[in-house]
Amino acid sequence: MATNKKKLLIVETLSPGGWALLREREDIEAIEFPNTISAADFNAMLREHAPVNGVALGATGFGANEIVSSGEMRVVTRIGVGYDAVDVTALSANKIPLMTTGIANSPSVAECALFMMLALAKRAAELDKLVKSGNWTKRLGAIPYDLLGRTALVVGFGRIGSRLVKRLVAMEMNVLVYDPFKSAAEVEKAGAEYVADLNTALPRADFVSIHCPKSPETINMFSTAQLQLMKPTAYLINTARGGIVDETALYAALTSGKIAGAGIDVFAQEPPKPDNALLTLDNVITAPHVAGVTREALDRMSLQTAKNILSALDGAPIRENVINQDVLN
Repeated sequence: MATNKKKLLIVETLSPGGWALLREREDIEAIEFPNTISAADFNAMLREHAPVNGVALGATGFGANEIVSSGEMRVVTRIGVGYDAVDVTALSANKIPLMTTGIANSPSVAECALFMMLALAKRAAELDKLVKSGNWTKRLGAIPYDLLGRTALVVGFGRIGSRLVKRLVAMEMNVLVYDPFKSAAEVEKAGAEYVADLNTALPRADFVSIHCPKSPETINMFSTAQLQLMKPTAYLINTARGGIVDETALYAALTSGKIAGAGIDVFAQEPPKPDNALLTLDNVITAPHVAGVTREALDRMSLQTAKNILSALDGAPIRENVINQDVLN
């Protein structure tokens, strides 16, 4: 009977594979909502359909107000791995698991970081512009260089960072890894060099690629002091989270020649304001927070999201995908 069905609110970006898994279940009623929905409208939708037992979120926030509006929330899932917009403390206080998609998009983010390194080293945007503007004869003023033999510093050796290391080693680069939560043995097994101090490693790197979560400890982790330690020929890549890099300090470093360029997929404010100074620079390449959003990654994340939400509703949440593990005890 319909009254016995578990009710879910599912963001529109869930791919067909995820929807198919949910629709196989006769005890599930899944209702779609837009990824661009406002907080007020989302709360109103939760109240309209209450009791709501589970949600699959894109960019939409979720916290204490949403818990009250849903009436009977049992699981919150994200189509992705980040959860900046979710109040984990509020969920834990109400014994509600927060689940993410684990490794589903980590290969895609690692590929994007490598792509940005290659695009910067090969001066892709500059050379493309030369050809299209009829300045072919000026090509020797924008000579690219190889990754071969260059040194990359990977900050964070988790699901994404460890995959990037494999790709950089295959490119025959010298790879350094900074991650205070990993052992030297783990890093060395992957063919990289473990470094215990970030500031000591920065002057050695031709590329610095950030793959750590955003937390009180990592906000403005890269500011003036750290950027001043980098080579003037070095590039900074951020496909992790906005706010880990101090954008004002980055702009100063880029315009003063302190570093050569940057690849940015994430911003402190998203979307960035049109007058964000970083958007005016030719030595910066950008993307709209899509490093982990490929066709394949969306399919993997959607399928995993559906599995996550069903596992929790069935009383056996997939443990490795639960962020607030305290709710499992």
